[in-house]
Amino acid sequence: MSFGFPPKYSEHISMGNNTREQLLTLAIEAVEKIGWNIGHVSESGFAAYTGMSLASYGEELIIEITDSGLNIKSACTGTQVHDLGKNRKNVNKFTAAFSFFRENDMLFELERKHNEYMTKYNIATEMSDTVLSEKHKKTGFLTIFKPVAGYFLTPILVNLNILVYVLMVIAGVNFFLPDNESLLRWGADFRPLTLDGQWWRLLTCCFVHIGIFHLLFNMYALIYIGLLLEPILGKRRFLIAYLLTGILSSVASLSWHSYTICAGASGAIFGMYGVFLALLTTNFIEKSARKSLLTSIGIFVAYNLMNGMKGGIDNAAHIGGLISGMVIGYAFIPGLKKSENRNLDLALTGSVVVISIIATVFVLLKTPNDFSTYQKNMARFTELETKAMHYYDIKDGGNGDEGRRFLGQTGIASWNDAIQLINETQKLDLPENIHERNKLVLEYSEARLDLFKELAYVPSSHVEEYYENIRSLNQKIKEIMDKLKE
Repeated sequence: MSFGFPPKYSEHISMGNNTREQLLTLAIEAVEKIGWNIGHVSESGFAAYTGMSLASYGEELIIEITDSGLNIKSACTGTQVHDLGKNRKNVNKFTAAFSFFRENDMLFELERKHNEYMTKYNIATEMSDTVLSEKHKKTGFLTIFKPVAGYFLTPILVNLNILVYVLMVIAGVNFFLPDNESLLRWGADFRPLTLDGQWWRLLTCCFVHIGIFHLLFNMYALIYIGLLLEPILGKRRFLIAYLLTGILSSVASLSWHSYTICAGASGAIFGMYGVFLALLTTNFIEKSARKSLLTSIGIFVAYNLMNGMKGGIDNAAHIGGLISGMVIGYAFIPGLKKSENRNLDLALTGSVVVISIIATVFVLLKTPNDFSTYQKNMARFTELETKAMHYYDIKDGGNGDEGRRFLGQTGIASWNDAIQLINETQKLDLPENIHERNKLVLEYSEARLDLFKELAYVPSSHVEEYYENIRSLNQKIKEIMDKLKE
């Protein structure tokens, strides 16, 4: 059973008495006999794909011809951590078929078949870089964190995410389940704050994770897609796609969730899977590789989107990242196909950046920030309350002409305005606990209004009943204020 990023297994077959051309011919013959799909073929090797079945995850085999013999590597195209022995079985199946033809084929048959294969597969002189992908070059755990040519930005992004998490823990954030206050302090996305001028949260939230398991799962998915996609896109396109899909996924989450705190790299990661899906639905990736990769990537995306329907998972960010990634992927394709045309490539990537920024600003400006409106309303309520409570600062204690004049002209009107303001506030999209608090504030305001009306009217008779009403209203106000303090 193999483990890894992704799981793989390899063996070496010695040169023996065969030439490099004969080894290549025998290898192609063995793969055709087994029934695997053959991809790009060169004089130094080729790729083969097993397809999806109950016996296979859709593994990719790299057959490499060297001066010492034949290197065979089988690696999973999915995101599984272990392969249940599938890669070893693939290599064993290949070596068995290869050994059979090596023992039974005559030299003149090998020469004839080699000429046939040269025509059939249009054999090139060098193996394509996309065939010898970075996932086959990684031989140790620590190598996945080291930037190298073709796999430069992915480890930097992984290391940056890990660094932010380590710093959070050192600063006292809970290792397994950070609280909301900690997440917000470190840059999580939250509509009331983001729309209130803290737009940088759209990006910083992509580097903040909600516990160690959230981090580990996202980093594994990022490493896997980075190994596949970064060699194809190159550093500049890969970075642009990652950052833009991260921001756009945050925008999608923010526009969907009014009061959910959002964090994690999963939106940007789904964006990169979206870019790869776009490439796989065109003829940019060679046909033999497309079916296997499209199936495995599609299963991964579908599973995680279905899993995201559970509570506590921000599927809006996943969907936003996936869709924006696919759009960006399709936009990249003309530049990838004509990589020698630098002006075309720069124009396309520049357009993608500009359009993404415009879309982000448009959505943010159109997204209501009811919490900000609530805060402004409560600030206005405080002003009205302060204005009304000035009654108790009047020198005659409010019992004389000046006090009654203030109640009639200012006090009662202020509490009427406050009640109207709270009623309008209750129509906003706010968390339930705030609505419950506003109900108490409304009761408080209505009690104050009733009290001020009583104070404005001093009866010539029934004085005891009058003062009893005053005491009763004051007691009611005190009880409501006690509840508000709780």
